[in-house]
Amino acid sequence: MQVLYERCAGLDVHKKNVKVCLITPGADQPPHKEIRTYATKTQDLLALRDWLQEQGCTHLAMESTGGYWRPIYNLLEGDFDLLVVNAQHFKTVPGRKTDVKDAEWIADLLQHGLLRASFIPSAPQRELRDLTRYRTRLVEERAREVNRLQNTLEETTLKPGDVVSDVLGKTSRAILQAIMAGETDPGRLADLARGRVRAPSAELERAVTGTVTAHHRFLLGEHLPQIESLESAIRRVSDEIARRFSPPDPPEESHHEHPYSSNQGAPPTSTDEAPAPLTWEEAVELIDPITGISTLTAQGLLTELGVEMGRFASARHVASWAGVCPGNHESAGKRLRGKTRKGNPWLRRLLIQSAPAAAHSKNTSLAAQYHRIASRRGPKRAAMAVAHSILVIIYQVLRDRIP
Repeated sequence: MQVLYERCAGLDVHKKNVKVCLITPGADQPPHKEIRTYATKTQDLLALRDWLQEQGCTHLAMESTGGYWRPIYNLLEGDFDLLVVNAQHFKTVPGRKTDVKDAEWIADLLQHGLLRASFIPSAPQRELRDLTRYRTRLVEERAREVNRLQNTLEETTLKPGDVVSDVLGKTSRAILQAIMAGETDPGRLADLARGRVRAPSAELERAVTGTVTAHHRFLLGEHLPQIESLESAIRRVSDEIARRFSPPDPPEESHHEHPYSSNQGAPPTSTDEAPAPLTWEEAVELIDPITGISTLTAQGLLTELGVEMGRFASARHVASWAGVCPGNHESAGKRLRGKTRKGNPWLRRLLIQSAPAAAHSKNTSLAAQYHRIASRRGPKRAAMAVAHSILVIIYQVLRDRIP
C-alpha cells in the first residue's frame, strides 16, 4: 500500500495522558515505530511538540475523545498538519483495544492516508462557538429555574401566571418581592400591578391569595435571585457575542502621503482578484431576513456553520453534516425508512427550533411546506423538513452572497 506520509504520528488521547506512536522511515527496513507516553499538562505537551519536531514529524492524527483533544489541538495547531477523526470511522477492527494499539493503529492508517479528518473551525470561530453554546446552556438553566419557581407557587396556590402575561414581568416580580418581605394582604399585593394587566383588580386579588409559609418564602428568596443572576450572565455573554460579531473600528486616517497619490498614477488593478471574505456582521445581515431566523439564532447558526461555504461540496453535503436529512436505507430496489444522522447537535437544534417560527409566518413557502407535511406525516417530520429547507437557503445565501 502506498505510503503518503513518511513521518507521522497517532495520538490516543485521555484525560491524564496521551499515548503517541511515531512512525519514521527506516533505511532498507520497515518503518520504525516508537511509542511514548506523555501527561496532558502544558509542560508535557510542549515536550511532546519539541520531540515530534526534532523527529521531523509532519502529520498528526487523534480521535475526537470528548473534549480532551481540544487542549492538545490548541497547543499543536500551526506546527503540524492535524487531523481530528471520528472514532466510528476506524475503530471497527476487533482485537485492537489497548491504548498502545490504538495509537499504533491510528498512526498506521494516517501513514497510508486512510483517515478522514473532521472539520475543525478556526480559533476565532471556536471561541464564538463556546460563547453561543454557553449562552444556550444559560437560557436552558434559566428556564429550569423558572419552572422551579412555578412549582413553588403552585404549592402556595398563588396563581399570578393566570392573570399576568409574564410570570417574571414587572408586576409579578413586585408581587413576589412583597410576598418574600412578608406581605399577605391580597389588596395590597394587587395594588402593586404595573402597566397593563389582563385581569380586573378583583381577579388579581384572588390570584395572589394563598397560603405562604416561611418555607415558601425561603424558596422564593432562592429562586428569584438565581433567575436574576442567570439573566445578568445571559446579558453579559450576549454583549460579548455582539461585540465579536461587530466589525473592528477602522484605523485612523494617516496624514502621510498615500503611496498611490495623484502624481504617482493609479494603483494597479486586477479583475481576477477573489472577493473579500464575509465578515460575521455581513453574514448575519444576509441570513437574518430568512423566515424563522432571529438575530440570536443567526449568530448561533453561523458559529456552527462558519461563513465560508466552500468547505461543503453542496447543499446536500451540508444537510448531511448537520443531520437534517434522512439516511440511506435501500434494499432490493426499495427505499426503506432511514433515520436521520446525528450530525451537529447544536446546529440541528437551532434549525429545528426555527421551524415552528417559520410555520407561524404568514404567506410564506416554509409555512406552506410545514402545514402540508404536518397534515400527512405529523409535526415532527414537518419540522425536520422545514429545518432542511432553511439550511439549504442559508447555504445558498452565504455561497452566492445574495439576500
